[in-house]
Amino acid sequence: MNLKLAVFLVVSLFMLEEAVLQTTETPQLGVSHSAEKGLIKISIMYPYEEGKQFDMEYYESKHMPMVAGFLGSNLVNYTIEKGIASGIPNTPMPFVAIGTFYVKSLEDYQAAIGPNRDSIRADFANYTNISPVILVSEVVTYNSSLENPSGIN
Repeated sequence: MNLKLAVFLVVSLFMLEEAVLQTTETPQLGVSHSAEKGLIKISIMYPYEEGKQFDMEYYESKHMPMVAGFLGSNLVNYTIEKGIASGIPNTPMPFVAIGTFYVKSLEDYQAAIGPNRDSIRADFANYTNISPVILVSEVVTYNSSLENPSGIN
């Protein structure tokens, strides 16, 4: 190994060690953390199963906009996640898709979905034969302001 490469490796290891130490130390004065509660998140998750179908184009262009229309002004936004892989190589992805609605009020969400539930369920046949798993949760957002957010000098 030549001298330049050896020096480079030693300096790199030193810098990496410093970065790890700084990120594991107690935050310095001047760091503020705040939590913001509020939005309700409705996640509709479609588990991957061998032999099941999912028409993403229909889901994106027809189903999700239909449901979003029922939610009206209570809807903040919605997202669609398209499953592409598992976190573990050579294993099936856990979900084909996850549709998420962010709303201001759970009560208003339930009031809007209740009368339209049969229409929503009937539309499933147009894009999938997978039974979704639904999770309703409260979103808590944490904000952090640091003079040096990376913690590396």
